[in-house]
Amino acid sequence: MQPVHTEKKSILSNSLSTVKIETSIQIQSKNARITLIKGLVLPLVILIVWEVVGTVGHISPTVLPTPHLIAEEFYHLAQSGQLLLHLRVSIWRSLLGFLLGASIGFAFGVWSGFSRLAEKQLDPSIQMLRTVPHLVITPLFILWFGFGEMSKVLLIALGAFFPIYVNTFLGIRSVDSKLFEVARVLSFNRRDLITKLIIPASLPNILLGIRLSLGAAWLGLVVAEMMGSSAGVGFLIMDARYFSITSLVFVGIIIFAIVGKLTDSLVKLLEKRLLRWRDSYLGDNP
Repeated sequence: MQPVHTEKKSILSNSLSTVKIETSIQIQSKNARITLIKGLVLPLVILIVWEVVGTVGHISPTVLPTPHLIAEEFYHLAQSGQLLLHLRVSIWRSLLGFLLGASIGFAFGVWSGFSRLAEKQLDPSIQMLRTVPHLVITPLFILWFGFGEMSKVLLIALGAFFPIYVNTFLGIRSVDSKLFEVARVLSFNRRDLITKLIIPASLPNILLGIRLSLGAAWLGLVVAEMMGSSAGVGFLIMDARYFSITSLVFVGIIIFAIVGKLTDSLVKLLEKRLLRWRDSYLGDNP
């Protein structure tokens, strides 16, 4: 009788665990829906007020077009195929520039983080260049590389370089010194020290650097495409400004905002997956 009783208790325990897991999933799903609804309230209020003010006629459509005019412009641009064309060009440029700048920034950040000599030789110059605005450097890039794709990609790469460099460097230097004692006890060689200890411990900073680098890449893209281009979302905005098509300018701004938010959300999702081990404060939930 005892084994049967134990088996029943085990089945009951498993059932309760399953119920708890399902309840937890339902609660998380409900909280996600509530968060989404709360996040949509303010934008909807702004859009309604904006539409009403524009429709009444207090503001000229040339100065501030109503949301429905912007939506119509967006639809016509998408229907003509121009939206996909310009968006594809911009995404390709920003991706190339980001990969180039972020990879070099990561390598330099690791090098400076590990070596005090490299820090003394590299960091002062990098920090000095980091303070120079994109608009100041752009004419120099045009003189050196012309108006072709190389100057645009390099300008984007320059913007993506600094955030990942700074955050990788800070992440490595912020690793708890006690972990190095553990590494010595475990007889880690230099490769194990980097791959199994330092990089995982500095991963939160590195991922933050990636998020900031993506934002900087989009900023560099806007500057690059506005300074001389025949395609891309930045070119679309400049062309619309030249012909005073304000609704099209807003379409370009919205495209940048949506794509920027999507890329940021992808990195945040990657953060959640890679940093599940970290027990950190998530804020109050009133």
